[in-house]
Amino acid sequence: MITPRRAPENPILTPRMIQPSRPDLEVVGVFNPAVIRHRGEILLLVRVAEAPPHDSSDEIAAPVYNADSGHLEMKRWHKDSEGLDVSDPRIVISNGHTWLTSISHLRVARSTDGIHFEVEPAPALSPATEYESFGVEDARITLLDGTYWINYTAVSQHGISTALASTTDFRTFERHGIIFPPPNRDVTIFPEKIGGRYAALHRPMPEGLGEPTIWFATSPDMISWGEHQFVAGARPDSWDDSKVGGGAVPFRVRTGKRDGWLAVYHGVTASPTTYSLGALLLDANDPSRVIARSQEPILRPEASYEREGFFGGVVFTCGLLAEGDLVRIYYGAADGVTAVADLSLEQILAGLSER
Repeated sequence: MITPRRAPENPILTPRMIQPSRPDLEVVGVFNPAVIRHRGEILLLVRVAEAPPHDSSDEIAAPVYNADSGHLEMKRWHKDSEGLDVSDPRIVISNGHTWLTSISHLRVARSTDGIHFEVEPAPALSPATEYESFGVEDARITLLDGTYWINYTAVSQHGISTALASTTDFRTFERHGIIFPPPNRDVTIFPEKIGGRYAALHRPMPEGLGEPTIWFATSPDMISWGEHQFVAGARPDSWDDSKVGGGAVPFRVRTGKRDGWLAVYHGVTASPTTYSLGALLLDANDPSRVIARSQEPILRPEASYEREGFFGGVVFTCGLLAEGDLVRIYYGAADGVTAVADLSLEQILAGLSER
């Protein structure tokens, strides 16, 4: 049985702890962090969601970055407008067009103990192109050849895509553009080349035919990706029966009879809608092949800050630290706060099944 040990300090980051990036916005979420060790510190690259301050007016607003002017603009509607759907607190649907009620950027947080973090006041990566006009979200960090590669979700009126940036010091960042066009997200880049090529998991989101599933791809240069292969999808009558997607960057496991890549992913239960975490053990030389998979979630929303919040019933990870038997998972809870839990690698592996 897998027994996660949630930090007593959870949630370790909340909106009240975060300084807004500008005075006309308020922080409504700080969640889904990437994590890496860098020069004796533990660094998070955390998603900070901001929105216009909530008041009692009859208006609802959606912040949008205008790439032409370089300014943030507010699109507003009267709450009683015809054709307006605000049933999901994350989005506004107006006459068939979708907007977000908040806009996200990425911010660096630093710690020496992995629990108490100091969040930098200024964004590290914020919307800067037309493909990021609705925000930048959910980063993952992979260290390769001395460079930290950061892939993140770029959201705009063109759809949900994946973009790439890089840094060596987490002070300055270089953007490399879109690497997976819409609709695609939840990309995790492997920390080693496989067969002489860069490798990644990604999650296309087909409409009409097919379902969101996890795929594998390779690249000669980190920019152009091909050799796409299906990896894993939802399982009927299981805890991940609705959809699945990537989570933390995979890490190599060599213990006992196990040798492969362990990828912690998220799976969604259809009813009630619940986001939980599980694990895939992938072949060491061919990560498109699943060796084993979690029979039950390794972490499910059980604590109050996971069950209740901006979008309750959610635990979602973009990063972990694995050292020996300790797997420390940093995760977003209820799309609003950041938490951390320690798990045993031995227990995770024991909970895998070949079916």
